[in-house]
Amino acid sequence: MVCAARKDANGRAINYLRVSVTDRCNLRCFYCTPVHGLNLIPHSEILSYEEILAVVEAGLHLGIRKVRVTGGEPLVRRGLTDFIEKLAGLCGISEVALTTNGVNLGQMAHQLKAAGLSRINVSLDSLERKPFASITGLDALDRVLEGISVAEQAGFAPIKINMVVIGGSNEDQVEAFARLTLDRPLEVRFIEFMPVGDKIAWSPGKVVSAAWITSRIEKQFGPLTALNERRPDDGPARRFAIAGAKGTLGFINAMSGHTCADCNRLRLTADGRIRPCLFSDLEFDVKTLLRQGAGQGEIVSLLEKAIAKKPASRTQAPCRRPMSTIGG
Repeated sequence: MVCAARKDANGRAINYLRVSVTDRCNLRCFYCTPVHGLNLIPHSEILSYEEILAVVEAGLHLGIRKVRVTGGEPLVRRGLTDFIEKLAGLCGISEVALTTNGVNLGQMAHQLKAAGLSRINVSLDSLERKPFASITGLDALDRVLEGISVAEQAGFAPIKINMVVIGGSNEDQVEAFARLTLDRPLEVRFIEFMPVGDKIAWSPGKVVSAAWITSRIEKQFGPLTALNERRPDDGPARRFAIAGAKGTLGFINAMSGHTCADCNRLRLTADGRIRPCLFSDLEFDVKTLLRQGAGQGEIVSLLEKAIAKKPASRTQAPCRRPMSTIGG
């Protein structure tokens, strides 16, 4: 079954679903975790894998082709590899990707590859042990770096490294992250610090712009070459390369720029809500429909409503949900 991607009111083709399979995580990154801690969703309120698959199957009728599995930290949920295999086996799915913090990646990379996982993004905000522990709450940098190496050995390419650049925490490491691309086919992506989640430690002064990051990198490595060819998995990232490098750099300027025009996604939260926009708390309750025995047509209809309500641009109202339950 191959259906054309449904377009929203602004002409954007929506072909991408991000799925949060859990709100649990083995790290406590301060930009993801509210200051007073997380109120974890009861297990009974988390969608089962079967329920998630039902939503994805409905999405196929509207042209959903790519699914990204997120958390929380998806690799802490039991049975994930079997779920990935079922997801990758759905007729019409062209790509199944996963975003992880990398702590458990070394143990699971080969299994995930065998299950049919297409791509891996690793969230990594420091290459130094003490700052890593300060940002994440766990001294696990060595495990993450080993996980990336094992994922390379398993055949994942290119692996994307997502760095949230935060003023006063890690902005002095952007050159070190850029250096990773010189000899390895990695794609390092620099992400501006976004105000997602109520009561997180965000302030405008902590936002480091993509322009500032670019300037720092070019001072050390010379002018960057823009890679104008757009790939289906680029999303809002703008890609560049250092001369002679094996890998690439990506910049997601969600605060200083305008990425909304390229948004092609919906999000399914861990507790069964469809979100048309990361920055808006507008949600559509698909879990209740599923647990009332709704047929596929009703799920398709709800997804159509969510697509129709995608805003043209980011709203001014704050997003109060923690990032850990949204799916990034």
